[in-house]
Amino acid sequence: MLERIRSLIATPLRLVPARAARRFARQQDGAAAVEFALVAVPFLALTFAIIETALVFYAGQVLETAATDTGRMVMTGQGANWSVSDFQKQLCGGTSGSNDSNPAPATAINALFNCQKIGISVQTYASFANAATGDSAAPPTTGGNIDQTKMPFAPGGPNCIIAVQLYYQWPVYVSLLGDNLSNFGSDRLLVATSVFRNEPYGPPAC
Repeated sequence: MLERIRSLIATPLRLVPARAARRFARQQDGAAAVEFALVAVPFLALTFAIIETALVFYAGQVLETAATDTGRMVMTGQGANWSVSDFQKQLCGGTSGSNDSNPAPATAINALFNCQKIGISVQTYASFANAATGDSAAPPTTGGNIDQTKMPFAPGGPNCIIAVQLYYQWPVYVSLLGDNLSNFGSDRLLVATSVFRNEPYGPPAC
């Protein structure tokens, strides 16, 4: 009799964990929050990576346009006597050149770049083949950063072959599983190049 009583008491106690487990499995409260928590991190990482990639490519196109537009001033002889600061003034606008009393209008490049950190290289070459070889060279650096003071600036004269290059270290913030856009330390090195022959605006100099 005592054993039967013990058996009747023990049976419900053994069923309590199983019933609780089944009720827990059937519960749907908070399922959406749990599911969102599982996908939120990779979703946000992918979203920011897409946005950053788009910005990098857009910035590269803006820099290419700036190199072409400013290089055209050299090609036509308007920048034949420019210094680096004069070139930067035309590139970015404002009063960064020697003629500060006549500021250039601000350009679209200011919206994306810190103009003071854009590396400017203007070189004269004997042939387009030599210019193509020179364009592939890495920019001079100091402490892992582009060193503007070591870059050449020679706008040449009439009929000279000129290569204008702009360099910029674009910061990369999103790293997706180690596969990111960095190619210059932790930054992305943007390079814009414009190669042309100066117009014959005077006696040939090359």
